[in-house]
Amino acid sequence: MTTKRRESFNSLVQDIIDNKEFNKLNKELHHGITRYDHSVRVAKWTYNICDILNMKTTDQTTRAALLHDFFTNDELKDNNGLQKLKNHPDKALENSLKYYDLNNIQQNIIKTHMFPCSFTIPKYKESWLVSIIDKLVSTYEILRFKASLYMGIYLLFIFEVIRLPR
Repeated sequence: MTTKRRESFNSLVQDIIDNKEFNKLNKELHHGITRYDHSVRVAKWTYNICDILNMKTTDQTTRAALLHDFFTNDELKDNNGLQKLKNHPDKALENSLKYYDLNNIQQNIIKTHMFPCSFTIPKYKESWLVSIIDKLVSTYEILRFKASLYMGIYLLFIFEVIRLPR
């Protein structure tokens, strides 16, 4: 991202980045990194792709992409893994609406970003775009961060670098 694009992106999302509740995502693990870092990565990719495609909705799509996982694990603590996968878009939308006025496209982006797991079909091209970008970014993060972490731990045990008491 060029300096000019980075500045433009930052000014577009600064109010969200500065939000105290959104900053709680810095403590939430997600794909081997924080949910905050994941959300920013999805938003940056969205911003760049929308810009390349000259989309008129770049700003609103980018902001919704940043808010797509705006929830904490405590808010869904009574959900098992599959339930959390299906239900977190609704919680993210609920949290987003507490702080920001979102139009129909933005609400649909957040609510449908987990399609097909959430069974809610995206209505807009922007929703499809963020859903695809989220899946690509998630796959990258899992392979880059989470899988390598597990592999490192596995190798430590294999080579007995970590010795467990017997």
